Amino acid sequence: MATTAALSFLFLFLTLASVLLLLRLLRRLRNKKQQLQRRGLRLPPSPPSLPVIGHLHLFKKPLHRALSALAAAHGPVLLLRFGSRRVIHVADPAVAEECLTDHDVTFANRPQLPSARHLSNGFTTLGSSSYGPNWRNLRRIATVEVFSAHRLLRSADVRAGEVRHMARRLFQAAAAASSGPSNPSRADVKARAFELALNVVARMVAGKRTSRCTASNLQDFVPVLGLVDIGGARRRAVRLSRTRNAWAQRLIDEHRHRHRAGAATEARTMVGDLLEMQASEPEAYSDKVIRALCLSILQTGTDTSSSSIEWAMALLLNHPSAMAKAREEIDEVVGTGRLLEEADLPNLPYLQCVIRETLRLHPVAPLLAPHESSADCSVGAGAGGRRYDVPAGTMLLVNVHAMHRDGRTWGPEAERFSPERFEGGRSDGKWMLPFGMGRRRCPGEGLAVKVVGLALGTLVHCFHWSRVGDEEVDMAEGSGLTMPKAVPLEALYWPRPEMAPTLRAL
Repeated sequence: MATTAALSFLFLFLTLASVLLLLRLLRRLRNKKQQLQRRGLRLPPSPPSLPVIGHLHLFKKPLHRALSALAAAHGPVLLLRFGSRRVIHVADPAVAEECLTDHDVTFANRPQLPSARHLSNGFTTLGSSSYGPNWRNLRRIATVEVFSAHRLLRSADVRAGEVRHMARRLFQAAAAASSGPSNPSRADVKARAFELALNVVARMVAGKRTSRCTASNLQDFVPVLGLVDIGGARRRAVRLSRTRNAWAQRLIDEHRHRHRAGAATEARTMVGDLLEMQASEPEAYSDKVIRALCLSILQTGTDTSSSSIEWAMALLLNHPSAMAKAREEIDEVVGTGRLLEEADLPNLPYLQCVIRETLRLHPVAPLLAPHESSADCSVGAGAGGRRYDVPAGTMLLVNVHAMHRDGRTWGPEAERFSPERFEGGRSDGKWMLPFGMGRRRCPGEGLAVKVVGLALGTLVHCFHWSRVGDEEVDMAEGSGLTMPKAVPLEALYWPRPEMAPTLRAL
């Protein structure tokens, strides 16, 4: 009886607390709106919203498609409210470029979303850190010590080895099943691509293969829900954060122990290099900084590359003539007596066109990573000649997915897969932004392009591929920061007879 009374009291207390918090939130939102109106700001247009949740009720998955529909109905520059957060959505190339060039510093911050706090170590990783000393230090290290042309050249053998490992495993599975045109093997392309990308990055970072997560949720935009930790999301994030940090620290400790013991390492690694620098600059290269870089690069470098490989293969399976054209080019440049090498990629222009067209239609981050304004500014060049005021603390979402498919830029067949549109520089000057722009541009772009080019070229060069069934591959988009396919890609394959001796020798 006492227990029942206590539970009733607790329920009543939580209900009253929730109501009071909701009223406080509504009052705060109303006050903010009144303050903006009193300042005489000319804000972007905004669709009708609801109390507390704002425009969240208008969104269906995937978010970039829902936002594209709103932009088509209300304009390319929109002011939205994701619960308590003010958001400006941009689907106009000129405005996006203005935000990320003229106002680059103003929009250099990242919004600190509650669900990301634990998985970003308190917003201290390269991708989550706002503009300031910590971010500048991480960016400098990533650009100079990890992703520079010299460092990428030094790690070329790692990428070549992992791509050969993938090709060998595919060939062995096909050989065991005596695969051929009448008896093809079945490959989980998504899993193969993810395993490849993960192991490339893991070996570059730590010198060994390994095995990852994060998504935004409703609690980011309706803070009151965070009090009750719906679905246990916060608890899972805390556990995952501890596990990931323990794993990264273990890598650091292993490298430090081997160095002190004088043990020789198989190859130079990012962790090893940074620990050497830690001796002379302990604050700039602290264990915390090294952990942040390890986790940032593993997380972002894996999903982006593997998703691009999967989308590219899906497009080629639906367009066999493009697959054949890419294979003919590789045969002409590389031949059939060896595997494709990274040094061959600049001599394969059509393969590069396929990759560029894949990134156009399926950019790795359809809304880029969100930015946040640190000061008031004015944007709008190109949006019908109108300019709008953007208050400080406004989240910026740049819908590159919508802009990459805009018929005004790409013509009446903007939605069609056509690598030929990039041949001979025909699309030079046309606006594409798959890796961002300005200070927050992805520093790992060079690595991603190399991994995707080498992996995709090797798959096309070594094997024949076909769809599972007569229907075209389902190209529906799933939800996520890196826009996965809604249906993971599986395909049929068998080794090319002319490549079999080379594959057998791996």
